[in-house]
Amino acid sequence: MSTRLRDYDYVLPRELIAEHPLERRQDSRMMILHRVEQKIEHRQFRELRTLLQPGDLLVLNDTRVLAARRFSDDGAIEFLFLERLGPTHWKCMVTPGRKMRVGATTTIDYVCLRVEEITAEGERIVRFDKDLDVYAGGSMPLPPYLDRLSDETDSGRYQTVFAREPGAVAAPTAGLHFTSEILSEIPHTFVTLHVGPGTFLPVRTENIVEHRMHTEPFSISPEAADKINHAQRIVAVGTTAMRVLEAATLNSKPITRQVKPQSGETDLFIYPPFTFRIVDALLTNFHLPRSTLLMLVSAFAGREFILRAYEEAVRDRYRFYSYGDCMLIL
Repeated sequence: MSTRLRDYDYVLPRELIAEHPLERRQDSRMMILHRVEQKIEHRQFRELRTLLQPGDLLVLNDTRVLAARRFSDDGAIEFLFLERLGPTHWKCMVTPGRKMRVGATTTIDYVCLRVEEITAEGERIVRFDKDLDVYAGGSMPLPPYLDRLSDETDSGRYQTVFAREPGAVAAPTAGLHFTSEILSEIPHTFVTLHVGPGTFLPVRTENIVEHRMHTEPFSISPEAADKINHAQRIVAVGTTAMRVLEAATLNSKPITRQVKPQSGETDLFIYPPFTFRIVDALLTNFHLPRSTLLMLVSAFAGREFILRAYEEAVRDRYRFYSYGDCMLIL
């Protein structure tokens, strides 16, 4: 199992990045990876129910993406608002950072804000002159690689149909393929992990063990814990659901396959080798080269098998990333 960053790389033609969603959520392609047989199949997402077994339980992340992207009134500064710290204080990311040093000011909706602090991670702590609901005039914080502003379509499509707990600045994209009708036919439950900006941050250390994840809040309700503990097989929908489940088992003393109702934060970084204690199958999208998410799926299915699957996906012209096709790892 490699811990070298360069071993989690692949070449992706730019035209395979899905810049916009398909007209219908359920029309995505789905690559099936059979881990034991090391076999790859090509199916459609709408066939998902036929690939599941009696006793399977889908676990989905019901976080709701906030309209957290704002621009200064002059259009010179882009803000991604991450957390409200008080009536007038916020934590945010800014671009370009050089224009927003400590003491710098600008306005949003004609309300002045001032940078009071820069965190170790480069985030800004800002104070408004008066209370302002930054989300009221915000837009969807699309991933940087899409390199475009969000539009009316994104307001609905960069959100799962089951999103209900506001708090994320990125969508749990494996869930974007589901319609309410498809979900109603499959046993499922929800956990919550509010996806933070760390999901987009590159790994900058050649030894991936040295990388540190941002902490993200999560919760598991008593109802969800009961369903999870009585399921025969757990199918995590997305890497965020997987991180919640595996973090929850690690929080148990002694560590078991059972999960307890809980709320907390996790900075769990899953990379090879990793012992999975609860997740049996994973539905996920295709991830960026050298990303923590590619390392997670490599830990689950094997790095060589994953990279071979990605090569095949490129050859077969799969659509990649948030609005792209998906992969079911069994």
